[in-house]
Amino acid sequence: MGYLFTSESVSEGHPDKVADQISDALLDEFLRQDPNSRVACETLVTTGLVVLSGEVKTTGYVPVQQIARNVIERIGYTKAEYMFDSGSCGVISAIHEQSEDINRGVDRESEETQGAGDQGMMFGYACRDTEEFMPLPLHLSHLLLQELAAIRREGKEMTYLRPDSKSQVTLEYDDNSQPIKVHTIVVSTQHDAFDEDEAMLKKIKEDVQNILIPRVKKVLNSNIAGLFDNFILHVNPTGKFVIGGPHGDTGLTGRKIIVDTYGGKGAHGGGAFSGKDSSKVDRSAAYAARHIAKNMVAAGVADEVLVQLAYAIGVADPVGVYVNTYGTSNVNLSDGEIAKKIEKLFDLRPGIIIRRLGLKNPIFEPTAAYGHMGRSPYKQKVKVFDNGNETEKEVEFFTWEKLDYVEAIQKEFGL
Repeated sequence: MGYLFTSESVSEGHPDKVADQISDALLDEFLRQDPNSRVACETLVTTGLVVLSGEVKTTGYVPVQQIARNVIERIGYTKAEYMFDSGSCGVISAIHEQSEDINRGVDRESEETQGAGDQGMMFGYACRDTEEFMPLPLHLSHLLLQELAAIRREGKEMTYLRPDSKSQVTLEYDDNSQPIKVHTIVVSTQHDAFDEDEAMLKKIKEDVQNILIPRVKKVLNSNIAGLFDNFILHVNPTGKFVIGGPHGDTGLTGRKIIVDTYGGKGAHGGGAFSGKDSSKVDRSAAYAARHIAKNMVAAGVADEVLVQLAYAIGVADPVGVYVNTYGTSNVNLSDGEIAKKIEKLFDLRPGIIIRRLGLKNPIFEPTAAYGHMGRSPYKQKVKVFDNGNETEKEVEFFTWEKLDYVEAIQKEFGL
């Protein structure tokens, strides 16, 4: 019997995502000045106020208040009527130096022996729902909000849009776990008060149907676009969404970990990403696990793969590697045997993961909205400091999404 599966996403203007983006912007600035910075930054946003806290070890100096304001301005909170805007909100910093007890477990003479920044388990997942090897409900949920933000920034249509929004997509799957139909779409978007409540709701729903969803379908391949047929659509189900953003709901770093990863598919170890440098395996090992899972599916080892990595604080080698192929394996090996081959193919010590994926570069702010996984890798020049002098350096973003191990995996598995 078929089944329904649902995933949600939230926009860059959602209060929790505002907090995530500020935390990662701070991380990037610390890394830009000192690539060996140790950073764990948390952000709280509420009506007219931003609170920055956390632990940092760095040789650089970061104007944290200005960084926070820059992020808020980029997102679009620039009007006093939002009760939270980049120019007038208060910014309080309570950032202090990293605990020496934590630092002693991480720093080593060589990156090969660098210990994990904490204990814990991290998961990576991939499947064949999309060309990005991501679950389709989450992919569509992200895409709805990315297009909605693009419409808002273009300023030509739906000119009443404000930055805060959420989406949710329910997919119908068949007995073989293949997506066969978009069942329900939910879009809630903050908006100006431009008419009576009933008239506003009618207008926004019509625009979602006639502007947003056609734009989304246009960027999808024909097979996925064809799944949009006679679906249920809910738009601003409460009837009004004028009060939003940090004024409507307090935002905190790390509260959208399922949105950040696989939308409830696979599994999650519980650790958030944003604001953490990559000595924290919450982040680096989660990226490494996704890199492995995606390359395994792309190589044809299985049609669906979950990878778990587990670490002890201060210890370099993982304490465990686990694989689940959900019965979709295309090789004559048990999941345990597949896990052993993964350990052979991939060096999973934190220092090596960081080097392999380039995680000392200032590449993290773009990850903090619309998901850390399923994104397209790209290169871009960024400004960094070298011996006190600012210079340009080309860095690679979303390196964990590269399909650079497919050939090695196929060779190892005889595919």
